[in-house]
Amino acid sequence: MIPGDARLRILAAAAAVLGLSQLTVLPLAALACAVAVMTAALSPAGLPWRRLVHLEAFVVMLLGTLPLTVPGTPLVTLEPLTASAEGLAMAALLGCKITAAVLTLSVVLAGLDPVRLGGALAALRVPGRLVALFVATARYSDLIGAEAARLQAAMRTRGFRPRTDRHTLRSYGNLMGMLLVRALDRADRVEDAMRARGFAGHLPLREAPPLARRDIARAAGIACGAALLLLGDRAWPILSS
Repeated sequence: MIPGDARLRILAAAAAVLGLSQLTVLPLAALACAVAVMTAALSPAGLPWRRLVHLEAFVVMLLGTLPLTVPGTPLVTLEPLTASAEGLAMAALLGCKITAAVLTLSVVLAGLDPVRLGGALAALRVPGRLVALFVATARYSDLIGAEAARLQAAMRTRGFRPRTDRHTLRSYGNLMGMLLVRALDRADRVEDAMRARGFAGHLPLREAPPLARRDIARAAGIACGAALLLLGDRAWPILSS
């Protein structure tokens, strides 16, 4: 079960990701990945397919490059390239750990809006300027994305079609420059509006409510699960010998 308090969600997610990042045994990493996939699939939000598409593209890149760059037992030889079994195992280990960590964050932090998440970070004694920067970035990232979509739509209405030529590269360069100019202009307007409303360098956040015992137990359960997984990883060489 996921704790309801945002502070405990952040701490539980950090503990889980820290434990996953320290795994060195592929079977345990694969088990953690399978559990994370099933948990995300059974959650109300379901699997984050769009995020997984980009993530697994990176994992596929690891599977294609690490076997060719990590020395070890030859698995496949295509002159002058040789794929090693150790490189493939390392790529699979990293892929399982990355996938499990991203799905864990998606499940544990699901439903937290930027303001609530910023309030939880402030309650955890994160510096106020970092909290304000995080909330503003989360708030306006969608707005900048919408601005980029409008610029791309304007390019298409003027007959632009992406190709592998210099004109396409120049057009995308102009797009990025215009997007940066509009983002800076919007940032100036937002800053003026915030100062007009009395902004003094920190956001007015709600006072954090007291912690509930049920939420503490749930967060401790997630942290204990990560600790047990890490303990099993360290004991694996002894148990397998």
